[in-house]
Amino acid sequence: MFDPYPEGLPIGSDWVSTPDTTEIRFPFDGCVVARAPVGTVDLAHLAVSEAVLVARDVAKLPSHVRRDVLTGVCRSVAEWRDELEGLLVVETGKPLVDCRAEVDRTLVTWQAAAEEVARLHGGTVPLDLLPAGEGLTGFWVRKPIGVVVGIAGFNYPLLLASHKIAPAIAAGCPVIVKPAPQTPLSTLWLVHLVREAAAAVDAPLSMVQLVTGDADTGSALVTDPRIGAVSFTGSAAVGHQIAKDAAPRKAVLELGSNAALVVTEDADLDAAVDAALRGGFAASGQACISVQRLLVVDAVAEEFTQRLLARLPEVVVGDPRDEKTRVSALIDERSTRRVLDWISAAVHAGAGCLAAGEAVHGIIPPTVLTDVPDGVDCWAEEIFGPVVCLRRVADVDEAFTQVNASRYGLHASVLTTSLNTAMRAIDELEVGGVVVNEVPGFRSDTMPYGGVKDSGIGRAGPRFAIEELTVTRMAVIRR
Repeated sequence: MFDPYPEGLPIGSDWVSTPDTTEIRFPFDGCVVARAPVGTVDLAHLAVSEAVLVARDVAKLPSHVRRDVLTGVCRSVAEWRDELEGLLVVETGKPLVDCRAEVDRTLVTWQAAAEEVARLHGGTVPLDLLPAGEGLTGFWVRKPIGVVVGIAGFNYPLLLASHKIAPAIAAGCPVIVKPAPQTPLSTLWLVHLVREAAAAVDAPLSMVQLVTGDADTGSALVTDPRIGAVSFTGSAAVGHQIAKDAAPRKAVLELGSNAALVVTEDADLDAAVDAALRGGFAASGQACISVQRLLVVDAVAEEFTQRLLARLPEVVVGDPRDEKTRVSALIDERSTRRVLDWISAAVHAGAGCLAAGEAVHGIIPPTVLTDVPDGVDCWAEEIFGPVVCLRRVADVDEAFTQVNASRYGLHASVLTTSLNTAMRAIDELEVGGVVVNEVPGFRSDTMPYGGVKDSGIGRAGPRFAIEELTVTRMAVIRR
């Protein structure tokens, strides 16, 4: 593999050497892909100091300069897309088809952020609604929130880092990104491309920095009182701790879920089965809005189950470099063991296993459990693997009650031909997004994306993330 970026970490306006490196291994066969730099607490503090030094300059960058940086990154990602796709496959172990989709979505994210620069504005306020406001003119503008710390998950390292970096640049904020320890390589490359785009328009290179490292390094970033906001994508437990540690600074949290798909009595069953297969097993199930809970109305449950099991062999298991593969190895052995333990615990608690969950050469094949009891991890928590749990319900009312009986609320789907049922779902389901006749994993990168309850707070998507990373400043003028 060639070296697309310098050694070390991009901190300040240069690349800084680190005292240690770590092996990044291909999850499918364990071979070493590269050695990655490992950051430290001291380097985290240095990155914040460098970001603070340029914060005023970044905030003053003209709109056309910020837009040029964003469009420049978009062009570079498009130029290197084949190489980035290949790197994503060997870094994450995710099937090639999903890595291609990740690059596609990354391009949309950078282009959309560039377009949103022109829409970053305020408005006027009628101050004379009170007699004391007569003769006053009022308007508000948006100002950058300050230094942003963006922490991304391992499952979509290029895309998730883009959702941290691009809105920060558009908002006029310097940003420090921390990738997951398992997947720093594509994010390092992305930051290199961002800094090249910044150099091309004479913007400060240290407007975008990257720090790797352990939990202590991450804590040093999020607890630094000089930052303005933290944007985190990852597990609920870690996100909740980050919010506490970062307070009173703003935390935008995109956390986990156990997404539900409801199959109603009037649903197109072929489409419902297709949604269950695509939504449950894409990216080996390592997505926060993968189908995990299947709630099927009793009247069609038997037929749906038969069709699902008949089509399960369509989900190709194997080498993620193969274009046909849909399920491959999880990110690491620890994750694989946890998923297998959860499956075993569910069966021990009384769940049925319609499709086996034993690992074959370290890969967990598509697994279908049924009648998983409440409170069991496979049903109640986020499994993050190729496992779906099927439960029969009496009707739509019971299905919606079951969807809402979760501490999570990111996305949910309803398969139905009834407009009334669709509108009820939108009104009643306690989630950040309701998807009708598609998988809950559908996400356009320009839409507001985020959850409720333990699934987080705040919204991603360039337009909405830019709003999260700016603050209003009110102007009152007496003529």
